[in-house]
Amino acid sequence: MTSTAVFTQGEGAAGVADEDTEVLIVGAGPTGLALAVDLTRRGVRCLVAERQETLFPGSRGKGLQPRTLEILDDLGVLPRIHAAGSLYPPMQLWEDGRPGKTWHLAPRGEATEQVPYANGWLIPQARTQEILFARLRELGGDVEFGVAVEELTQDASGVRARLSDSRTVRAAYAVAADGGRSTVRRSLGIPMTGETVDPRPLLVADVELALGAALDREHWHVWEGEGGDGISMCPLPAPGNAFQVLVRYGDENAVPDASADGVVKLVDQRTHLTAEDVVRVQWSSEFQAKAALADRFREGRVFLAGDAAHVHSPVGGQGLNTSVQDAYNLGWKLAAVLREGAPESLLDTYEEERRPIAAGMLGLSTRTHRATVAKGGTMTVQRGREFRQLDLGYQDSPLSVETRTGLAPEALRAGDRAPDGNPGGTRLFDLFRGPHWTLLALGTDCPLPRLDPDTVTTHRAAAYEAYGTGVFLIRPDGYLAWAGETAEGVEAYLTSVTGG
Repeated sequence: MTSTAVFTQGEGAAGVADEDTEVLIVGAGPTGLALAVDLTRRGVRCLVAERQETLFPGSRGKGLQPRTLEILDDLGVLPRIHAAGSLYPPMQLWEDGRPGKTWHLAPRGEATEQVPYANGWLIPQARTQEILFARLRELGGDVEFGVAVEELTQDASGVRARLSDSRTVRAAYAVAADGGRSTVRRSLGIPMTGETVDPRPLLVADVELALGAALDREHWHVWEGEGGDGISMCPLPAPGNAFQVLVRYGDENAVPDASADGVVKLVDQRTHLTAEDVVRVQWSSEFQAKAALADRFREGRVFLAGDAAHVHSPVGGQGLNTSVQDAYNLGWKLAAVLREGAPESLLDTYEEERRPIAAGMLGLSTRTHRATVAKGGTMTVQRGREFRQLDLGYQDSPLSVETRTGLAPEALRAGDRAPDGNPGGTRLFDLFRGPHWTLLALGTDCPLPRLDPDTVTTHRAAAYEAYGTGVFLIRPDGYLAWAGETAEGVEAYLTSVTGG
């Protein structure tokens, strides 16, 4: 999107457009692609406009957290994600040209019936995007590359966009997924409140090493430099001998050289490797660690998602994950309004639910970054369960209705993530998978309402430890929406939320 983009409200949006769609998505990063996949599988027409000629080529957001893996399972791409990635290797510190101590940045978890994906997954961002793009095309969708949105107008019934190829598009809604420097957000006049987490610059690059280079692929290698000038090299699960290089500068006035020659020089100077060991620099970028949160996630019929709504320090791997989960939250709600007659007010819950989550993840990333700096920059600060995003939920959301009383403090409640399991021999994530709600009756013979099977999948089984006994309504995005000892009230709840 160009810097001359214009946003106006209340006039011009209803003019004749060259084509119509239901949702205009600006940006084909992980956020835009995940949203497009979710909407397309729900039968919602969307146009994805990406100003670049190709998908992003680098490894930048290289870690997928367990909750994001569950989402990708639902979207039908997890086998490909698993095939293209790996568990994170242990860290290894180099001293005087020799490998030294090793440690795990995050303790390894054991998969359980309730948490089938217990560990973060290492996969280059570019590969994640390629997989989501392939899934989108399988579903009949596509991305329009080399197309920027140059002007947006909106009125009470829709959004009109002028594209850089001179076309105009009319949509019911638009979603800005165009990154931390989002021109859509700026055009909307939505401020971001934030801070510089660390004034010292960083540089990240993907390099291909010679096969004979003296650096194994079983560790994430770290070299501590003098005065805070550090460097790390993480092996990337890709063909060849690819590594992500992360360079830390001790001087906040340093000027990183992100050219290919500059990256090669850094590897030569700060590690035991030589310039000849670097076969190719595939991608590189300089940046500064910042944290920022948009003051609001919606302006009329335009929504902010992903980095357009929140910008994270890279420490902790929360940015891409929080972004994909924005898309997953927004997708089913847009589809419910556009396809099922749900009230427009359902869309208000997107900001109500996602903005507090984003704020919490920003705080976590910022604290972890500063704790890492305080320890000299070596990545020794452990990433615990809070980084996996499995415990995040929406208990305070107006969509979360808990009718049971006397629950134990640790009990599953409305608003929590719905655990996996196998009650009655049927895997719950298999039941949840797809664009529908799920009604579980566990350990009870109480009568259940007759619900549209195209909208709600119903399943009875014995009481199950992770849930207990009762009736549980699971949202399309895998969170517990409504819970009761009987089904009384669940049909009214569905009607109020979906309009059906």
